[in-house]
Amino acid sequence: MDEIQNLRNIGISAHIDSGKTTLTERILYYTKRIFAIHEVRGKDGVGATMDTMELEKEKGITIASAATYCQWKGHKINIIDTPGHVDFTIEVERALRVMDGAILMLCSVGGVQSQSITVDRQMKRYEVPRIAFINKCDRSGADPYKVVDQLRQKLNHNAVLMQIPIGLESKLSGVVDLVTMKALYFEGPNGDEIREDEIPDTILDEALARREELLDAASMFSDDLMESIFEESVTADLINEAVRQGTVSRQLTPVFLGSAYKNIGVQAVLDGVSRYLPSPMDVKNVALDIDRDETEICLDTGPDKPVVALAFKLEVTPYGQLTYLRIYQGSISKGDNIIITRTGKKIRVGRLVRMHADQMEDLTSASAGDIVALFGVECYSGDTFTSRGMNYSMSSMFVPEPVISLSIAPEDNKSQNNMSKALNRFIREDPTFKSYVDRESGETIISGMGELHLEVYVERMKREFAAEVVTGIPQVAYREAITKQADFDYIHKKQTGGSGQFGRVAGFMEPSEEAAYEFVNKIKGGVIPTEYIPSVDKGFQSCLRKGLNVGFPVVGMKITVNDGKSHSVDSSEMAFTQAAIGAFKQAYMKARPVILEPVMKVSVEGPSEFQGNIMGSINQRRGLITSSTEDGNFTTIDAEVPLAEMFGYATVLRSLTQGRAEFTMEFQKYSKVPESLSEELKSNLRKKSKGDKS
Repeated sequence: MDEIQNLRNIGISAHIDSGKTTLTERILYYTKRIFAIHEVRGKDGVGATMDTMELEKEKGITIASAATYCQWKGHKINIIDTPGHVDFTIEVERALRVMDGAILMLCSVGGVQSQSITVDRQMKRYEVPRIAFINKCDRSGADPYKVVDQLRQKLNHNAVLMQIPIGLESKLSGVVDLVTMKALYFEGPNGDEIREDEIPDTILDEALARREELLDAASMFSDDLMESIFEESVTADLINEAVRQGTVSRQLTPVFLGSAYKNIGVQAVLDGVSRYLPSPMDVKNVALDIDRDETEICLDTGPDKPVVALAFKLEVTPYGQLTYLRIYQGSISKGDNIIITRTGKKIRVGRLVRMHADQMEDLTSASAGDIVALFGVECYSGDTFTSRGMNYSMSSMFVPEPVISLSIAPEDNKSQNNMSKALNRFIREDPTFKSYVDRESGETIISGMGELHLEVYVERMKREFAAEVVTGIPQVAYREAITKQADFDYIHKKQTGGSGQFGRVAGFMEPSEEAAYEFVNKIKGGVIPTEYIPSVDKGFQSCLRKGLNVGFPVVGMKITVNDGKSHSVDSSEMAFTQAAIGAFKQAYMKARPVILEPVMKVSVEGPSEFQGNIMGSINQRRGLITSSTEDGNFTTIDAEVPLAEMFGYATVLRSLTQGRAEFTMEFQKYSKVPESLSEELKSNLRKKSKGDKS
């Protein structure tokens, strides 16, 4: 139990280029997991430990989350380094689903940026306690106090400083620990020698004022600390215990400062992780008992209990599938038999490993709280593993819908086989990556979260599978929706030799803002027998895949069935399914369908001198600017822009701002396509389908 009490499972999440991978590299160095520091896009060509993919080293970004582990002052820490780019948001979702705590990283110049808001929302979704680390305090324009205010205002955090900086920008030399009231200097070639000293006189008043704020905030979580403040006998242990209580209950966010690149403040963050973030025992985890109507069961971290584990990430390697597993209850040993709840299939644990980026360390057993990997197990991401006799399932992670599609075609026969191998692997690894063959055109279509997402997968096909492919024009994931109520009353009648088919379905369809599809049964007196109602529902659902207006999937529809008729001999499930399909066709065009397009939340950051150019480029793309904030000579513009208008925007933005601005975008909502564009879209699609048929 002591071992579990001293275990920390943490994810590191932040906006792009906030320094997540650099921080992880320093953590591994100070905990003696690695013995030399390498930089992201370093001149030596080695690259950071956690960026193992060639593409990651080239682009200087993290594409796939990577797991590692280390030890710090008697605490074992499992770390998952996640991507910052919104296109790889599923990697953050998976990591936070299985993490007990997290480090929310922020740039001391950029502050709370668009992707910071997204990862914070993901942390809230999985109820993950976090500490904040304001990085890059050595950069020109650094202002950690402004970032703390943004944490409070933009993210509604009860943020409290645990440290203040000694100097800022190029003069950053260390931090003041407000708990012990000591100045910490990180010396030696790589900052591994920590020197404690008295607080410089120039910032002593600031330190005392900030300590008062810390004590005020922390005392809300500890009566003992409150008493000791009145008696003026405050100890570091009392403060740490109170801050831990506030952090674990997610009502307080301790804030640390430093510069990972300059090796300042990283060890203090490690202390913060072990002191304030929860162990697996402090977190309530539940499973659903499928045999008892999915009743919630609280899991126990005891190693002697029956096993419950969740597969949260897959990697298909040349040697078989690697399944990343978080054990929530019990323990798993080599040679054990465990069961996949979804299929009931029994599997034998052959090889059990702990990951360190792309390296593995063999284990004989692992217990509750551990993050490990299994080799050669056929399963899907989100599967639950249990012991015999337990039919438990754990809730899976949230998977956003793809918003952009590309057609791809192989250049030759060899590439055809390799392309299908690559697609099968990528679909299993990444739930936000989809692939299908379009029935009408016969083209292979891939869908994902953004241009970069698909670009990375096409590049990986070429490098890892030698599949030379040609990509077609990006296809936006349009939808159809009805705008008014329409009635239907349809009889499906078919007489052949012997018994025929008969079913009458009547009711109405109307727009729904609550759900993508809603079916309401208002049949009275059994005019449609109860056993046929699911068939009616199934018939309507089958029509939603392809709307009759242009052929896009239909969303936001509520169907109410209130009348009908059946025949004692000729009615059947099939007859009522066909009747529902006929009823849908009868009413759909009367309900005035419109085309919906995905609208993206776009955040552009760049020098203020280019503000006019940036706003002009957004307006040209049918964008709606929602906010514009200036901070010194830097401007951030938030807007809502249709995805169809965002293709190639990266190139346009670079040329408008001399390569000094960058943007991020994520899916916001679906909204109606303007009438003029709707007609143009319809005619283009008709031409395309005619061209495909000819």
